[in-house]
Amino acid sequence: MTVGRRALASDLDISRVVTGLWQIADMERQASLDLEAAARAMATYVEAGFTTFDMADHYGSAEDIAGRFLAGQADRARVQILTKWVPKPGPQTRADVRTAVQHALGRLRIEAIDLLQFHAWNYADAAWLDCLFWLQDLRREGWIRHLGVTNFDTAHLRVAIHSGIELVSNQVCYSLLDQRPRQAMTAFCREHGVALLAYGTIAGGLLTERWLDSPEPDRGTLDTWSQMKYARFVDAAGGWPALQRVLHAISSVARRHGVSMANVAGRYILDQPAVAGIIVGARLGQRAHIADNVRLFGLSLDADDRRTIETAMATLDPLPGDAGDEYRRPPFLTASGDLSHHVATFPPPYPVRAGPDGRDRVLTGTPWESIGGFARAVRRENRIWISGTTATHGERVIGGSDAAAQTHFVIDKIEGALQSLGARLDQVVRTRVYVGDLSHWDAVARVHGDRFRDIQPANTLVQAGLVGPAYLVEMEADAEV
Repeated sequence: MTVGRRALASDLDISRVVTGLWQIADMERQASLDLEAAARAMATYVEAGFTTFDMADHYGSAEDIAGRFLAGQADRARVQILTKWVPKPGPQTRADVRTAVQHALGRLRIEAIDLLQFHAWNYADAAWLDCLFWLQDLRREGWIRHLGVTNFDTAHLRVAIHSGIELVSNQVCYSLLDQRPRQAMTAFCREHGVALLAYGTIAGGLLTERWLDSPEPDRGTLDTWSQMKYARFVDAAGGWPALQRVLHAISSVARRHGVSMANVAGRYILDQPAVAGIIVGARLGQRAHIADNVRLFGLSLDADDRRTIETAMATLDPLPGDAGDEYRRPPFLTASGDLSHHVATFPPPYPVRAGPDGRDRVLTGTPWESIGGFARAVRRENRIWISGTTATHGERVIGGSDAAAQTHFVIDKIEGALQSLGARLDQVVRTRVYVGDLSHWDAVARVHGDRFRDIQPANTLVQAGLVGPAYLVEMEADAEV
């Protein structure tokens, strides 16, 4: 049986089941790992047709293992390497970005990364955009063949695309338990030619025969980070009884076709629009599910199968937010239940200058602040005033000609100013929105509604002449801490 493939770009096609190496870090947490033996284990996957591997700078020795494997390959083009750069929160320089990519190239022992995927921790800190612009420069220099992102929500995928960042993929969690990408994300990706790479499709093994009709485990007995993480997804989706309803549904479909439950769970996600591939974890040298993964490509789900699965899925509680939100806001659906094993601190997005008059001021570095002699935000005691803010970042206009993208970035800047002054977006009590062209009011208002839906500040939206034709929206805000 032939392993299916899908093109991410004209010069990059991947196996539709991508071998994920995130468990390398978990394996090394438990014991030392023979890197050469792990590298040799990759050959078995390639020989079966699973030629695409996904890794990251923080997946333990995963990049080193892949480098050892690639060094012994006569045909480098036969294997596709997808890796990630996940920088710590805070400012980055062009040199930092170059150093990070050089480090990955050195570990992988290659001259160009097939797909470099970027993760941003805090959208209110515009450093994430700087990093993407600089990564795009390195792509043009030939260090990176293609650029993607990981765990981006729809709003900020929109900001990146409309700012001219050329992205081919977004890697997100997507499973029978987690249908968040099925909403706005899928429509946006299809419109803009961005592929989804889905991980978590078998929920760390929880969507398999092992857990069917089994009693709910004590969380302390779960022995891998993946199981600890996806147990939180189960809790958020309705708990163990809800999981069992889904397991019974996919078990009945699996028995009907003579395949595994993992095949059914994976096939269902592979069939979703915009999904180019699913990422299935491998514990190199310990456990391999190659033969079972091959059988997935002989499985075709019919309408009755999908109805059985979707009836059970309809009983689940929808997971909150959009794709990737579990890394940016509660509930943190991570192995630890917070971000403590990922990041230590979040530095303020912008510098704060304390004045002798008892006021703290935030400057974001746009040319308008120096020209007009104003601060982006001023705090006195428990009140904060934020100046009229446009989608300006340095010398760039972010969001291009898309009013929604510009509005998201404007609100991000406002949130960044608030964070720098020790406040939060949910402490905003008043917003004033200005649009130059009244035809943009609906897109702007919908973004405001999306970002302030649970905050509901007082608001006014008016048409006004803005400072230049490139600017579609301007916003100011007041907050009480």
